[in-house]
Amino acid sequence: MKIQERTGAGAGRSAAPAGPAVGDRLPTPPRERKPALAALAVLLILVGALGATMLVLQVGNRIEVIKVTNEIQAGESVTDKDVTSVMVAEDPGINYILWTQLDTLKTLKAKTTIYGDTVVQGQMFGKKSSLPEGKASVGLALKEGQYPGDIKPGDIVTAYRVGGTSSGSDDSDDSDDSGASGSASGGALVDDARVNTVKDDSDAALSTGSKTLTLLVDQADAAALASAAAAGEVAIVHVPGN
Repeated sequence: MKIQERTGAGAGRSAAPAGPAVGDRLPTPPRERKPALAALAVLLILVGALGATMLVLQVGNRIEVIKVTNEIQAGESVTDKDVTSVMVAEDPGINYILWTQLDTLKTLKAKTTIYGDTVVQGQMFGKKSSLPEGKASVGLALKEGQYPGDIKPGDIVTAYRVGGTSSGSDDSDDSDDSGASGSASGGALVDDARVNTVKDDSDAALSTGSKTLTLLVDQADAAALASAAAAGEVAIVHVPGN
């Protein structure tokens, strides 16, 4: 009985599956091709590959050159403690000084101040000392107490005239000279002079503390400074802020 009921319930169903209605799905539009974008992508790939190739070639073609580690003043020569070697990419447009040419470089003079961490180029040095226009280099032989203990090349200093009063048998005759000397004593001879070189002349056994300095000054101040230096009447002080 149950089998017959089930058979009767399904008798009205169609055995064939219902197919999709015609026209329900829209046609797919054709994909648009963009040849310009494809060409650009290829070009970018080629440029990147070329750049990488050039970088590899430059890294492989390096040279050992000279770099200044300590400041070199105009007219000075380099020493072993002032330089080091660095590797750079070779460039025909830059006049590098090779590390193998260090001995030759030591015989030359800096044309201008060369600051630390500068890679040396040939035009920075010459056979003769070259001072800036309007400047003069004056040497000073100073005793301990006439200069700051920490003075070094590159410092900006002021040179003062100290001491140097006139003496003689006739005090009345020398009164005018003494007054002139007194007015000069303690006056600033040179403001903002640059220290070019500092050489320690002290005797280790005697501990004299003497130093020889060269100052870069205006030509107009050179004569007065040299005269006072010859008389031993110069004292050097640091300019505030330097």
